[in-house]
Amino acid sequence: MPNIHTLKSGLTLITDYIDTVETVSVGMWNKVGARNEHEDVNGVAHLLEHMAFKGTHNRSALDIAKEVEMVGGAVNAYTSREVTAYYMKVLKEDIGLSIDIISDILQNSAFDSKELDRERGVVLQEIGMYLDTPDDVVFDKWQEMAFPNQPMGRSILGKSETIKTISRDQVEGFMKGYYRPDKMVFSVSGNFEEKNVIELIEKYFQNLPNGSENHSPKANYQGGEFRQDKDLEQVNVILGFEGVDFYSDLYYATAVYSTVLGSGMSSRLFQEIREKRGLVYSISSYTSSFSDSGIFGVYAGTGQKEIMELIPVLCDQLNISAKDFSEEELQRARAQFKSSLLMGQESTSRRCRSNASKFLMHNRIIPHEEIIAEIDQVQLEDLEKARLNILKSNITLSSIGPIKNLESLDSIKRRLS
Repeated sequence: MPNIHTLKSGLTLITDYIDTVETVSVGMWNKVGARNEHEDVNGVAHLLEHMAFKGTHNRSALDIAKEVEMVGGAVNAYTSREVTAYYMKVLKEDIGLSIDIISDILQNSAFDSKELDRERGVVLQEIGMYLDTPDDVVFDKWQEMAFPNQPMGRSILGKSETIKTISRDQVEGFMKGYYRPDKMVFSVSGNFEEKNVIELIEKYFQNLPNGSENHSPKANYQGGEFRQDKDLEQVNVILGFEGVDFYSDLYYATAVYSTVLGSGMSSRLFQEIREKRGLVYSISSYTSSFSDSGIFGVYAGTGQKEIMELIPVLCDQLNISAKDFSEEELQRARAQFKSSLLMGQESTSRRCRSNASKFLMHNRIIPHEEIIAEIDQVQLEDLEKARLNILKSNITLSSIGPIKNLESLDSIKRRLS
């Protein structure tokens, strides 16, 4: 079980020692993300994450890259709706360098104006690439319709016109305003000496931002529809609903229901819609939770003609009572969930991220034995409760492609009523 340390600054340190590996993964996870942005700076959290590696008062962007690659390490970062993370993986003897670099980018970033302009261009290219990928756009548009006119529904990347206007002061101001030690977790997983790590953290992290901003409007799921008729080979479509938050009694039941319905080649959607009817190449269900809401959806890519049959069959599958699922399906879903969890224990990177994420959301690290016990307790009756909870919410539909044969939202509602 990992150890949890609270430092004088309020920063939480998680140490997860594994003596059977030669590497160590480290990183800082911040409970700050796109949902904390005001509309006029939508995309600033992601732009800030990009700027982290573009030079500090001690290192240029090239220096950072060279130092990491000189030891064969890997450094990266990501921004989600509720979390921003900066992390590295190195050989065990290079842990000091990894902690030094992450502390440097979080405490001494230069936010050079020329580097910002260059990175702004990189993000604009990223947005352009995303806009050319309909199976990405359809997810963002789904989120926007599900949570309209609020941070939870806006794109993490931001819009091009907004990115072009975000200033250096706004980027730096977002870090100084929202980053603070009591919303941060530094996670370490791999082969290391715990005493040495604690000393390194206390040595290097003495000047973290200590912001007081707390803009994070409560997520308000509403539902709605986005349609874009576009000359493509396939219709990309998502039919979705409100899901559950991290703390819901139906959290695990919803995850298992999604697995039975649309995860893997033996799932109900894959077998009925792809294998039996040949209506799609890709179809899957998914569930994602936030601190105060959640989403549940089914994504499919299908042809202009096939969409006419796909939607009725999909609705039929959603209307099937989970009490009619087989015990074999339930056991298979449990096994998939548990194997994914346990396989992740073999990766220092996944353990590092998992420990930090769990602590940020639950203020503790949930042991995998406890999670497995929760999964084993899920019964078909619980899946039915999860299914009914999902279907009671408003529908959100997002579609891009040759959609003239896609039936109306009202028609779909009637099929699911």
